Amino acid sequence: MNIGTIRQNDAGIHVGKIATLTIAITIALREVHSANPKAPKYEVLALSASRAWVHVGALFELFSNGTGEAFLNGKIEDPSLAAPLYISAFRQDDGSYNVVWSRPTRRRDLASEMTPKADDGLPPLPGADETAGAGAAMSGEGPEAGLGQSSSEHAFAG
Repeated sequence: MNIGTIRQNDAGIHVGKIATLTIAITIALREVHSANPKAPKYEVLALSASRAWVHVGALFELFSNGTGEAFLNGKIEDPSLAAPLYISAFRQDDGSYNVVWSRPTRRRDLASEMTPKADDGLPPLPGADETAGAGAAMSGEGPEAGLGQSSSEHAFAG
C-alpha cells in the first residue's frame, strides 16, 4: 500500500511525506558516502515538531530478483512509534519514489529449531548410563543436588 512519495526538490534533496492513520511526517534522504558495500544508500531524516531534522532510519539499495530493477528498502524507527515502520521506495518514471510499507515476516523460532530432536532409532551413546549417575553417586546426594564432586586434583577448601 502506497503511504507516501519522495521527490527531488530544486536544491537536489530528496524530500517527501509519509502518512498513515497514526503518523504524518515529512522526510528527507541524505546520501551515504561509504566504501563499505553493505552501507545504506540513504539516511532517512524526519522533520521534528521543533523544525529540526532527526535521523530516524536508513534505506538500502536492493535489486529485484525478477526484473533486476533497483529499489530502496529499510525502516523508520523512533521512540514515538509503537513499532518500526518498514518501508520500500520504488523509483517512478519521473524520478520520484513511491513509498510503500510492509509488515516484517515472522522469523522462525530459532530456539525450537536448535533443540535436539528425539531419535528413538539410535542406540544410546557408550557410557551414557554410567556418567548420568556418577556425580550423584559420588556426592551421596540425589540427582537434584547439582553437579556432584569436583574432578580436579585439589579441592578449593582444603
